[in-house]
Amino acid sequence: MCGIAGMMTLNGEAPALSYLQGMEKALAHRGPDGNGHYRTADVGMVQTRLAIIDLANGDQPLYEPGGAALMANGEIYNYRELHAEVPQAQFATGSDCELPLHLYRKFGLDFPRHLRGMYAIALHDPAAGRLVLTRDPFGIKPLYYAETAQGFAFASEAQALIHGGVVPVELVRQSRNELLQLQFTTGRDTIFAGIRRVLPGETIVVTKGRIVERRRLDALSSKPTVAISEEDAMAEFDRVFAESVMLHQRADVPYGMFLSGGIDSASVLAMMARLNERPVQAFTIGFSNTEAHDERAAARAIAAEFRAEHVEIEFRESDFWTLLPAIAHVMDDPAADYAILPTYKLAATAHEAGLKVILSGEGGDELFAGYGRYRSVARPWWAGGKLLRARGNLDKLGLLRGDLAGWRDGIAMSELHAQRDDRSRLQIAQATDCEDWLPNDLLTKLDRCLMAHGVEGRTPFLDPAVAAFAFSLPDELRVKRSLGKYLLRSWLAGQSRAVEPMSKKRGFTVPVGEWIAKRGAQLGPLVAAQPGVREICLPNMVEKLFLTAGEKRQGFAAWTLLFYALWHRDHIQNLPPAPDVFAALAR
Repeated sequence: MCGIAGMMTLNGEAPALSYLQGMEKALAHRGPDGNGHYRTADVGMVQTRLAIIDLANGDQPLYEPGGAALMANGEIYNYRELHAEVPQAQFATGSDCELPLHLYRKFGLDFPRHLRGMYAIALHDPAAGRLVLTRDPFGIKPLYYAETAQGFAFASEAQALIHGGVVPVELVRQSRNELLQLQFTTGRDTIFAGIRRVLPGETIVVTKGRIVERRRLDALSSKPTVAISEEDAMAEFDRVFAESVMLHQRADVPYGMFLSGGIDSASVLAMMARLNERPVQAFTIGFSNTEAHDERAAARAIAAEFRAEHVEIEFRESDFWTLLPAIAHVMDDPAADYAILPTYKLAATAHEAGLKVILSGEGGDELFAGYGRYRSVARPWWAGGKLLRARGNLDKLGLLRGDLAGWRDGIAMSELHAQRDDRSRLQIAQATDCEDWLPNDLLTKLDRCLMAHGVEGRTPFLDPAVAAFAFSLPDELRVKRSLGKYLLRSWLAGQSRAVEPMSKKRGFTVPVGEWIAKRGAQLGPLVAAQPGVREICLPNMVEKLFLTAGEKRQGFAAWTLLFYALWHRDHIQNLPPAPDVFAALAR
């Protein structure tokens, strides 16, 4: 795991060191264990390294005999088994990230088709005069770019392009509208003008400082649904999931996992316990004295069954007020998902325990159809079917000065891209979520919150073999008797007595509405006065909203505006850090 950044100039001169040094400084938190530098002809690249595998020989850049150089963020898995055609002597030393160089020389721009893992890669081929960027098909690892008057620049985080002086700060209002209505932003364009995402699975070719070619791999299988019995499906899942968890545990440093009381993380722990001789370190967070469901008791029972070394953490109301400004700061590509709160504190605890790698259950719901919204979308309209994300977070609350135009355009494009003749309505809904919700909310949350503490997040569900298996299942093995994730639940039932796998999905909630409501009278005027909020909302209605934040919809809307107000003051207004929410909003 690393931070990477670089530039290719338009005029053919070497990139200015000020840009490279500024981006490297902004990415220092992603790689506290070392730095790498590369500057040849019109290309310069930098890396900040978090040492996970091959601690002594894993420094970057990496080179191959043809002269190409690589800097990468991520892990490449299983190359010896998958790529016997590459001489083993070439891997006697060095990191797995050497593999893309050899595959590039063998397959050219098709080399990402032969990768298995999570990665954001920058490869410079001086002989061909091109810079190649590529990102894993699920978008587990982030990568951003900007085309400017100086040339083409890229970085692992959007804020590195800003703090490195590559682009000025300017808000994109349509992306802001998406954030407020969806809790994340979609597609290639970010909330910052001029900063774009390399899309999941995309390969970009840059020549003379400008993009000349794009290619893209789909994360989800295009193969038809396979007729398979439940028994055979569980056996095949066991095989592919065991392989994926084994690969995702590869590390020369201590690792652990995040455990909730749910199906996905319990499945990860069950498999880790099978594959490890020593107890797995499992971290669970919960909330006391609130109406939110506390998962610690359920997680405790699961951890005891699998003999895990269980660490329980409490996220307190005081944490909400003191940590939120810092969390808004690390979420440069914003997601107003309240799960950022516990994820950030879990990551801090894992770091304090000496861990550098954490496995988590992200992706289980998307691949195995766990969300209730999938079942609704899968039904035809005349049977109660609904449009995916048809209502925005702030709709019909009387808050807005006017319509937040275009907020659903990105989701509509994702739905269109996901539609294929061989896909069911259920599969289209899943594919839509994998296009935007997964990379731009869940995986961004995981990346930023963990990397803020120098911890690498790994997601064994989001493995090509697991995804190909899950997406080829018939719908009735994903949703059955009104239960999503049916096959995964059935498999877990055979692994654990502590889990109630056929119980109704609770979902993970954070009591943000309760906490906000307690101080709504004080907080409402402060949020209403913030420039970012005042631009789009009626101040008196914002104040009324915070007084009713104890109600579900109002509470989530209040949370969204609070997060946005703090994010805006940090990333748009560039105001200094503050010790807590109230101090931040009072400035």
